[in-house]
Amino acid sequence: MTPVADIDDLLDEVARGPQGPEVGAFFDFDGTLIDGYSAALYFKERLTSGEIGVTELLHTMVEVFNMQQRGHDVTRLVQVALGALAGRSVEEIEVLGQEMWRTKIAAKVYPDARRLVRAHLKAGHTVALASSATRFQAAAAAADLDIEHLLVTEVEDHDGILTGRVRGPILWGPGKAAAVTQFAADHGVDLAESYAYGNGAEDELYLSTVGRPRPLNPDVQLTRIAEERGWPVHRLHRHRRLTPTTVVRSAASYTGLGAGITVGIGMGLLNRSRSTALAVASAVGGELSLAAAGVRLDVQGEENLWTSRPAVFVFNHQSQLDVLVLGALLRRDYTGVAKKELKTNPTFAAIGWLADIAFIDRADSVAAKAALAPAVDSLREGRSLVMAPEGTRSPTPKLLPFKKGAFHLALQAGVPMVPIVIRNAGEIMPAHSVLISPGTVQVAVLPPIRTDRWTVANLDRQVTRVRGMFLDTLADWPE
Repeated sequence: MTPVADIDDLLDEVARGPQGPEVGAFFDFDGTLIDGYSAALYFKERLTSGEIGVTELLHTMVEVFNMQQRGHDVTRLVQVALGALAGRSVEEIEVLGQEMWRTKIAAKVYPDARRLVRAHLKAGHTVALASSATRFQAAAAAADLDIEHLLVTEVEDHDGILTGRVRGPILWGPGKAAAVTQFAADHGVDLAESYAYGNGAEDELYLSTVGRPRPLNPDVQLTRIAEERGWPVHRLHRHRRLTPTTVVRSAASYTGLGAGITVGIGMGLLNRSRSTALAVASAVGGELSLAAAGVRLDVQGEENLWTSRPAVFVFNHQSQLDVLVLGALLRRDYTGVAKKELKTNPTFAAIGWLADIAFIDRADSVAAKAALAPAVDSLREGRSLVMAPEGTRSPTPKLLPFKKGAFHLALQAGVPMVPIVIRNAGEIMPAHSVLISPGTVQVAVLPPIRTDRWTVANLDRQVTRVRGMFLDTLADWPE
């Protein structure tokens, strides 16, 4: 049996091996970079929305059977899927691809796959995604992972309208191997020094094109092939699965939060002070909730939370868990800004009331600016402000563009800005999930940034500068 090598050994191999752009790193997509198959997610989405008729459903089932039981390649299945898209615009399908990435696929990227892609990029390698998937399925993932080159099955269109046919070969089996070979010739990549990653038996020819084939999460057939050919096998850690323990601990976490808020409100009523209620609820509720879920905080620069208050605290937003983390860190004398939809969120509503959070309508810029006006007064009165400059949760660890609202508020109030960089909350509680897995959330609180030299004219530069601090901190975090 082929031994399974540790992913850290593979990362060390990449770091110690040959460097530079003449070394290629080719990644299969479905089952290799992501846990599952994007085509299945697209099919499910279309099926539940009523887009798939009986004929397409039957043809799809037949071709899946032919692949699984008769060893057919993917050609007929792709033809059925693309044929159903004939007549739709490229723009429409691109929008669907972005939405599917954000809501369905992003959470399925293996965390260790991100580490592996980063290791190749750090080594200066030429990194490419090589897949039988279409550009609509894979482009958003490649962009999120900073993979520049896409070798995919291209879809034919005429004046922006899909014809339902492929343009060129389907990159499956021999087609993928040929595409990688041609790409290497065109880009000066030395295949003998290069890496390739795949998970299925159909990837044997593709993996054989390079000197360093590395099956990732291989199926039974590819595992057997790897054993015969002496290829090292690696398995990436899957995302945390739903377990009874996770459900129980998550329920206990919400109970702990509720208990903390209840105690806080009681103390606030006794003292006739909303600030007392917030301080107790943040400290007790946050710590009880995190402890019940089995979540620890590993905080670097904790002293920076207290050296310059009031301040505008800005954080990168991946998860609802951020609310608990920030409450446990900031503890007292703060307010915040959040989208209006959270005003009715059962987890967030009570905290929002205690912190006197400003709920804004992101679709109405005039109303949003009016809602932010009291935040400046709060800062001037001594209360800090916490805000996510991305404006919404990122579906992945990748930082979204920053909006300028928090920067305007810091400028108007004349208070420092303090970046709070959260590394992995999204792995412990993924976006759109209500379940919290045990683990350690890593946080870096950067030193306060003076704003006395900020002006409206140079504010864009300050936004770029602060976002760069987040990017540098996330990039330099020890693996």
